[in-house]
Amino acid sequence: MRILQLHSNFIEYKPIQKEIAMAEEAEKKEKRLEEIVVLFTAVEEGDNEEVAKKAVDEVQAFLQKLKVNRILIYPYAHLSSNLAKPTEALKIVKTMESYANEKGLETYRAPFGWNKQFTISIKGHPLAEQSRLILPAEAKEKKEEKVPEAVKAEEKLESFWYILQPDGKMMPVEEFNFKGQENLKKFARYETSKVRASQQMPPHVILMKRLEIADYEPGSDPGNIRWYPKGRLIKSLLEQFVTAKVIDYGAMEVETPVMYDSQHPSLADYIDRFPARQYLLKSEDKELFLRFAACFGQFLMVHDAQFSYKHMPLKVYELTRYSFRREKSGEVVGLRRLRAFTMPDCHAFCTDLEQAKNEFITRFKLCVQVLEGIGLSKNDYETAIRFTKDFYEGNKKFIASLAKICGSPVLVEMWKERFFYFRLKWDFNFVDNQDKAAALSTDQIDVENAKRYDITYVDEKGERRYPLILHCSPSGAIERCVYALLEKAYKEQQGGKPPMLPLWLSPTQVRIIPMSDKYLKRVEKLAEAIKAHCIRVDIDDRTLTLQKRVREAEMEWVPYIIVVGQKEVESDVLPVRDRKAGKIRKMKLEELISEIEEIVKGKPFKPLPLPRHLSKRPQFYG
Repeated sequence: MRILQLHSNFIEYKPIQKEIAMAEEAEKKEKRLEEIVVLFTAVEEGDNEEVAKKAVDEVQAFLQKLKVNRILIYPYAHLSSNLAKPTEALKIVKTMESYANEKGLETYRAPFGWNKQFTISIKGHPLAEQSRLILPAEAKEKKEEKVPEAVKAEEKLESFWYILQPDGKMMPVEEFNFKGQENLKKFARYETSKVRASQQMPPHVILMKRLEIADYEPGSDPGNIRWYPKGRLIKSLLEQFVTAKVIDYGAMEVETPVMYDSQHPSLADYIDRFPARQYLLKSEDKELFLRFAACFGQFLMVHDAQFSYKHMPLKVYELTRYSFRREKSGEVVGLRRLRAFTMPDCHAFCTDLEQAKNEFITRFKLCVQVLEGIGLSKNDYETAIRFTKDFYEGNKKFIASLAKICGSPVLVEMWKERFFYFRLKWDFNFVDNQDKAAALSTDQIDVENAKRYDITYVDEKGERRYPLILHCSPSGAIERCVYALLEKAYKEQQGGKPPMLPLWLSPTQVRIIPMSDKYLKRVEKLAEAIKAHCIRVDIDDRTLTLQKRVREAEMEWVPYIIVVGQKEVESDVLPVRDRKAGKIRKMKLEELISEIEEIVKGKPFKPLPLPRHLSKRPQFYG
């Protein structure tokens, strides 16, 4: 069970509509409660009545410090991706309510299964906001899962943290003056603390649902996401863009299986060297694991290939839909950390360290370009470079050159000795609105796996040698790119800018709103003319007020909105509501088309993912 506990001056809430069929009966009336502790509560799979009672006991003990005796139990599913079945959740919530009454607490409860509108005022003292995680007692008795040795090593790993500046100067992180580098400061704090679990719902989770992009899939394992038509469009365009950039870089695209034999001699050893938990399954006499990267398939494929130094660096690429990692349940949240994700994975096989370093720089610059094309500039993420002490001593200038390309200070993690299969790794990290960080692009210099998989090439003398292997994801998981774009939009909204996605990723790029059915034919012709230029255009033909239709287009972050009435029918000038500019611009149709084509130039295109007429569309969320 997860509880967000807020000591409040007041809360006002009103049931709006039922979210599930078994929602409790409730009046759609606003209720106000004052001087109360609000318990936003998510009941998770495995919770029982003992958990409910334990939660109330903990809350009551805390209430004594606050000298408060009133609570509101507010069912709030958004705190978890591992929810109990509604029937069980309601039972647990009712147990909390009755037990709290028995304990003498003045107890109120918001209706279960409803989409509710609320306003809350939270007190300003240090104890006003608390989060709680209450686990079933039997969870402690569960058999310990099989954990790779690399995960255990990572948890015990002793790291030394520094800040490396573009001029090559490196100093301990505690001595660095972070003035003007607030994002780097947050990232350094997050990395050095190694606390990954999230106690509150990040903004992008609300946005991905409200914009009908994605949602949790209650019928699957936590961390597996359902993608609605708009989200599938966004995800597909990102996949196409990244793949095109990597192929243009010179990589050969392949496809490999999603499951492998855990007893295969090369794979069994590698599993223990990779810091990720696996999904395991049995098939006949084999124990299989679901891949957590494209490494296995690509390495086995290249092992069977014949190549020489003349073919190197040899570059192989796959867009893995999907890769799987059994992340800890407390760390699985929204699109930031998943158990099933789409990972663009590109390996380069290099003759020696010198060639590997040159390729490393090329790929570093490629990743900057990829993120910029997606809509994330260098100001949107922080860089971490991680290496062993001996590698740094022998390659100081090379490592400093990476920081120089960044043009700003970077976080350094140094290890006394090598724990993993790589000696050097860097990653670009997005810092979100909760000050949590998630790695996007990354690359590594692997010094082990060529020998492990018996991958060899023929050198100039005709002798067989083991190559070095670079592991690169040019964007990181595609899902994380969507997470970063949504979090960035929310951050910009907090700064007074209209939140929006890049134009090439906006499901609807232009929306046309006829003032009445009288102008529908004219609007249809207008839409056809726009669509002919590979622009996603739709028509809001619903019988709603003009004001409401414009407002809903704005809530959907539609970049361009055109209202068509008699004046527009008689003129070739259109009143275009430009979301980015924040104003209505008078434009001819060809001017609008030309502007959109210029902005999205070089990006992939897919047609509208939903019926053109809004009156024909289903509602996936809300």
